[in-house]
Amino acid sequence: MPIKSFRGQLADGDQQTITLHTNNGATGYRIVKFQIFPVKPGGTNHIENVVQIWKEFQTTVPTVNPDVDFSDNRLLAAAYLADDVNLASGPIDVVIFDNEIFNQDIYITHTDVNGTLGVNYYVELEQMKLDLNENTVATLKDIRNS
Repeated sequence: MPIKSFRGQLADGDQQTITLHTNNGATGYRIVKFQIFPVKPGGTNHIENVVQIWKEFQTTVPTVNPDVDFSDNRLLAAAYLADDVNLASGPIDVVIFDNEIFNQDIYITHTDVNGTLGVNYYVELEQMKLDLNENTVATLKDIRNS
């Protein structure tokens, strides 16, 4: 199956839309890779980034202490990156994503817990053709989440 990649930069408290929807909903996607990378690596900045991928637009994006709730069925993925020159263990990087198939736009949000720096993101999506049943299931899940 073809892989589509998306990359960009998010400011603190920012949200971007990754446009995927089609008129008939017959194209589905699944996350196969999700990475985040600091805008200003190294230096003396203490960074603590939380980036989340959602199935629906978020009305607010916090700039401090975001909630990450894996029981929320609208959440597709979450990534956490912390780095500080004083961290003895080195940087902390955790990425978790769902194996769910979706056929609508997705939304990516960013919070810098300890400051106002931005973050870079990279997402790879596996693109697949959905049969009528898969299309219906993905669309109904999207409607139920709204």
